[in-house]
Amino acid sequence: MTQSSTAHTPAQEQARAQLTVPAQHPMVTVLGSGDSLLRVIEKAFPAADIHVRGNEISAVGDPKDVALISRVFDEMMLVLRTGQPMTEDAVERSIAMLKASDNGESDGQETPAEVLTQNILSSRGRTIRPKTLNQKRYVDAIDKHTIVFGIGPAGTGKTYLAMAKAVQALQSKQVNRIILTRPAVEAGERLGFLPGTLYEKIDPYLRPLYDALHDMLDPDSIPRLMAAGTIEVAPLAYMRGRTLNDAFIILDEAQNTSPEQMKMFLTRLGFESKIVITGDVTQVDLPDGTKSGLRQVQEILEGVDDVHFSRLSSQDVVRHKLVGRIVDAYEKYDTTHGTQNGAHKSRGKSGHKGK
Repeated sequence: MTQSSTAHTPAQEQARAQLTVPAQHPMVTVLGSGDSLLRVIEKAFPAADIHVRGNEISAVGDPKDVALISRVFDEMMLVLRTGQPMTEDAVERSIAMLKASDNGESDGQETPAEVLTQNILSSRGRTIRPKTLNQKRYVDAIDKHTIVFGIGPAGTGKTYLAMAKAVQALQSKQVNRIILTRPAVEAGERLGFLPGTLYEKIDPYLRPLYDALHDMLDPDSIPRLMAAGTIEVAPLAYMRGRTLNDAFIILDEAQNTSPEQMKMFLTRLGFESKIVITGDVTQVDLPDGTKSGLRQVQEILEGVDDVHFSRLSSQDVVRHKLVGRIVDAYEKYDTTHGTQNGAHKSRGKSGHKGK
């Protein structure tokens, strides 16, 4: 088994912890194939010395590190008991959550095992669940509040998790229909400049929503549900003048709404409905001089009863690890150059959000 380097702290300052892995859990499920999960833990605690012998795991080192290592393995065991496998990504996120709690950066109310085992939706052999603490709190807020704003950078799962909650609400008959909408303004393009029929013109803007639906429902059922009006995918302009009752409504790319459009959309709320609004205030594609409705609404509705703002960060990015570092680099650039309001005006079609 892999063994980390010896800690250099004085012997009297060292602590030791030992964990016995129950026989029903093969060591490969705890350590990972080729000890890949163990290496993640060793990398996170380079000063600690972790030994594996049989089904015994021991850690020696700084008392704080050893206590955290012990908690990491405890959380891993709790996840494994649910039948869910551990991955390198899940171990990294567990360590990050425990370190944040230990440093006082989070209240520690939710444990990594609680976050990683919260199932939202199971479809076609895969389960959709939150992967970070902020994602779990976002999902919980959707359960508790009528209007929820999910605000954060690309790749944090804002839209994907909201759509999973919408499908869950439809399947459990909490609502009778799902309405997915987004403003048809991106990268400086306008509908009039696009070729084809109206449907062909709006399709590029709505395609990411269709793609997410295909992940969550039987693709053969989607045309039938749309024909019946059970699922509606339409540009934001189609919401004007309507009252939306008994529906789960998602407004995606809300940073590209004007203040007037945002007010119009919010006042469509009908009885027994729920609204989730997602967006990234650093990626506004509106013409110069047009204020983002998503930026403004935070000032207007913050603190209003039954309205919740969930804010996600680069730490919640669940795409390639490099995406989080890119987001951080842009934020640092914006802070240094004072261009927070003007940066990222053009992102092209590649800016469409997915998982």
